[in-house]
Amino acid sequence: MSADLSKFAELGLDPALLNAIADTGYTTPTPIQTKAIPLVLSGGDLLAAAQTGTGKTAGFTLPLLQRLHQSSQGRSQPGKPRCLILTPTRELAAQIAESVKTYGGHLPLKSLVVFGGVNINPQRMAMRKPVDILIATPGRLLDLCGQNIVNLSAIEILVLDEADRMLDMGFIHDIKKVLKLLPKRRQTLLFSATFSDEIRKLAHSFLYQPQEVSVTPRNTASELVEQVVHLVDKSKKRQLLSTLIKQHNWPQVLVFTKTKHGANRLAEQLGKDGIEALAIHGNKSQAARTRALSQFKDGTLQVLVATDIAARGIDIEHLPNVVNYELPHVSEDYVHRIGRTGRAGSTGQAVSLVNIDEVKLLKGIEKLIGKKIPVVDIDGHTGHTEALGSTVVERKSRPPRKRAPRRRKAS
Repeated sequence: MSADLSKFAELGLDPALLNAIADTGYTTPTPIQTKAIPLVLSGGDLLAAAQTGTGKTAGFTLPLLQRLHQSSQGRSQPGKPRCLILTPTRELAAQIAESVKTYGGHLPLKSLVVFGGVNINPQRMAMRKPVDILIATPGRLLDLCGQNIVNLSAIEILVLDEADRMLDMGFIHDIKKVLKLLPKRRQTLLFSATFSDEIRKLAHSFLYQPQEVSVTPRNTASELVEQVVHLVDKSKKRQLLSTLIKQHNWPQVLVFTKTKHGANRLAEQLGKDGIEALAIHGNKSQAARTRALSQFKDGTLQVLVATDIAARGIDIEHLPNVVNYELPHVSEDYVHRIGRTGRAGSTGQAVSLVNIDEVKLLKGIEKLIGKKIPVVDIDGHTGHTEALGSTVVERKSRPPRKRAPRRRKAS
């Protein structure tokens, strides 16, 4: 262990985990890790607010690995995991599984990831072996429990990642079903970028005297992300997006749409404009999603068009550009979206293409994040600027071109 990991060591992590951290090249814990790791090691429940890209996955992975390793309850049995990590999407589940494998590389703990969209039989076979840590999406987990393949009675630690989405947007019913299968005595950790008051109250209903930590003001975006709005007619959005990508030569762009069909159509249209793009959403096969995400991460795919849910788990350290092709109906989703850039100390840019019908949504987002987003005019594309009234805080446009005098027709 050649790197100086004294700050990680001060958090109470044991040598095996410090060696794994050294293997990753990290030397300094992030603020959420500094706050969360000691609290998780203490064994209490935790409600943690940290935006994506702040290192929150390691914030719970490192201490839970240590607690499981040091636990007097011993190793797991086939089909009876000791730790359950629930996530809303397949991509996020796969990402967390990779972190567990990385940080647990020097420990004798076994992990498994299960999610829908793929054949269930290999997952059933894998559960016949002892598994300490099970990373899962709720639907597939309940399928396996219903088939008596998974027994949750031995769970010592429960983690809900992206907790706001897990408890909102319809996931709450599955979560309640899972909670009924867990032992009453357990440690519960909720990590998320944002917490509405309603979700916070709900979370407290099944956490026991939780500690609460936050490394950023509630529902705010990273200061490393430059936010910009372009007002544009709906019919000109695709043309403007293509122009921005080409003119600025953006190497890697994550574009958000509201619907799966919209994602497919936009990716196809960008392809016709000579821009390589693929769509990722829930209706795509897992193989197609994995392939698109892999190409995007390694830089061979320039544009990835995604819906909100499918984008959970897209963790790219230096993603430079995020585009809101359509604004989300839920303001908190805007914070999640733009949190995909400006990670790990890198700067990023979040561009929103807003038409007249989305002005109300924009104002809701500005109210949530507590500031106005600069409006930048683009010649030939921008429209309805006056609709924002006082919301327009910055306008950049070229001087209008002088038109040649109109020639009068001969009579």
